[in-house]
Amino acid sequence: MAGSSKTPRILIVTPEVTYLPKDMGNLANYFTAKAGGLADVSAALISALFEQGADVHVALPDYRAIFGDNIGPLWPLLTQEMNTFQSSMPEERVHLAEDRAFYYLNRVYSNYGGENIKIALAFQREVINNIVPHVRPDLIHCNDWMTGLIPAMARQLNIPCLFTLHNIHTVKSPLSHIEDRGIDAAYFWQHLYYENMACEYEETRESNPVDFLISGVFAAHFVNTVSPTFMTELVEGRHEFIERPLKQELANKWDAGCAAGILNAPDPSFNPVIDRAINFQYGPENHVEGKQNNKLFIQQVLGLIQDDRAPLFFWPSRLDMIQKGCQLLSEILYEVVSRYWDQKLEIVFVASGEFKRHFQDIVSYHHLYNRVAICDFDERLSRLAYGASDFVLMPSLFEPCGLPQMIGPIYGTLPVAHDTGGIHDTIVQMDVDNNRGNGFLFNIFDSGGLLWAIEQAMHFYKLPREIKELQTERIMNQSLATFNHALTAGRYIKLYEKMLLRPLINED
Repeated sequence: MAGSSKTPRILIVTPEVTYLPKDMGNLANYFTAKAGGLADVSAALISALFEQGADVHVALPDYRAIFGDNIGPLWPLLTQEMNTFQSSMPEERVHLAEDRAFYYLNRVYSNYGGENIKIALAFQREVINNIVPHVRPDLIHCNDWMTGLIPAMARQLNIPCLFTLHNIHTVKSPLSHIEDRGIDAAYFWQHLYYENMACEYEETRESNPVDFLISGVFAAHFVNTVSPTFMTELVEGRHEFIERPLKQELANKWDAGCAAGILNAPDPSFNPVIDRAINFQYGPENHVEGKQNNKLFIQQVLGLIQDDRAPLFFWPSRLDMIQKGCQLLSEILYEVVSRYWDQKLEIVFVASGEFKRHFQDIVSYHHLYNRVAICDFDERLSRLAYGASDFVLMPSLFEPCGLPQMIGPIYGTLPVAHDTGGIHDTIVQMDVDNNRGNGFLFNIFDSGGLLWAIEQAMHFYKLPREIKELQTERIMNQSLATFNHALTAGRYIKLYEKMLLRPLINED
């Protein structure tokens, strides 16, 4: 079922994407559906492949409401053109899976688990029944649990398939429900992963749920996580909350030489030189002026003490105590602010989540209103905080990849973080004497460890201005060169070529 052209044809299947190359289709630049880092890495990979001349195609759900918001008043005029996309292939490379399950969604994922299963099955049904037969790919790249059944189909058809885990979330559903949604799972049922041992199709169909995420790992020819260290942590069983079947299947792939870790990278718009969301654009050479200007601006906007010499810490991640470690900061918040009261230390939260109310109570009880600002997530305010702050807080218990610890140094905002997963792969302990490092790491996941790392950051902040300026300029330059989509896409391209056993780009 492979494509007939000499250049291998790649089909990237993803439930979300930030942007697409404008030449991929008449409306490609309007197809924006983002919930997290998966959208960014999908966009980067598709763009890099396309720009290098690869025969790359992308399958997306037809989020008509989301895409319509992006197009605005032009939507009614362009609906007919969108409906003819698939009939105009292969000139058009954007393949929209059509189903009412996601026509009217205003976000990529629903707040209801059952609805998400319905969305995932509708998407995969269209990919399996229509898009794959139409595109006839030489390689399929699937992303996360919403595409977890497709590797089994690819295995049955002998199409090389890469499955990327961006997070560890999964859902389960019996074969009978999968088939009721229009997927002929009987054709590839033996390549799926079930909650219990599956020996006979009929016995399995009704009462033995399929695990979507583990099925993707089990059936795919190659698997990757979005950081090398997180892959190692999973294989070695360092996280107790990871279910044993997922650990075992990843370990099997690892032992077979069919698993790797490839770091994500921030969107290229995260650059203080070009970022229009910040009040004053700056680069490595004038970061001091830029930081001072943006700091005074955000202090005024949020009602904090206005002082461009006040050390400013920024919390960028959702307030989730399971992963992000916000409870560690809550235990020491008052101590941190009071310890550096004379230096006017300030903390800005630009994050939503269930733990937000707890921080609000602490601020209210201790009357810290002009020292701590707690704001719901807002993209523009978050970018301004990167441009204004001196440090970014990331005390995550685990981190499959993480982007704030990469975005921060690009803006000269140094991470204070727990040494785990993608953080370990991107942050090196600051060592001013040897002119190396880009952040402040703690190893023991508790509030004492976080407090120690904050103290190290403050020690750096109090260094003579010329030393601190040189180190920050070095970090900004190195980060721009290291944390970028070109390097990430290059690693995926090498992996594709390894799986295909031939060059991805036709040199003729």
